[in-house]
Amino acid sequence: MRILIVEDEADLANAVARGLRREGFAVDLAGDGRSGLEKASINDYDVVLLDRDLPLLHGDEVCAELRATGNEARILMLTAAASIRDRVDGLDLGADDYLGKPFDFEELAARVRALGRRTGTVRPPALERSGITLDPATMVVTRDGAAVELTRKEFAVLHILLEADGAVVSQEELLERAWDEQANPFTNSVRMTLVTLRKRLGDPPVIETIVGAGYRL
Repeated sequence: MRILIVEDEADLANAVARGLRREGFAVDLAGDGRSGLEKASINDYDVVLLDRDLPLLHGDEVCAELRATGNEARILMLTAAASIRDRVDGLDLGADDYLGKPFDFEELAARVRALGRRTGTVRPPALERSGITLDPATMVVTRDGAAVELTRKEFAVLHILLEADGAVVSQEELLERAWDEQANPFTNSVRMTLVTLRKRLGDPPVIETIVGAGYRL
């Protein structure tokens, strides 16, 4: 799941980003409303954590613009203004959830996971190919009926490969969807994750490297 944090308090934004990355999420940061709106228009985010009192462009305007343009990201508003009227106004603007500051990180992470489970389109309950079954809702993976234990990043990469349904997925797409904008395009993170993923899936190998193009399951 890819998340955008739009927050002008740098220490808070970085702390939340570190925590969410430890949970296995890909996280991007924006320090003002204008850059947040720009990133949300370029990248596909599952969840946007949106501070309300932002410089350059108020969070209310960002929320309203995202909804007006049909952006399907789930929006969780974070703000020190936590009165009932503030919460109602935020939800009426199109936010999906509202959390007042200060907040507990565990609650934030739980709300992010809950929002990530809400999708705008109907998806199959499980993906299957080459004897591998992946259930996005329960994060359960099996091969030929036997459970396969994966890290969150391995799960994300396998999910993307299964969704491709036999098509080649480039390293750049894997980086964009399973990591975040901080990922170095020259990093070996994708290759090393695929090495461990192949080991966990066992023999015979099911993930093929297409030289110069990417990977295919």
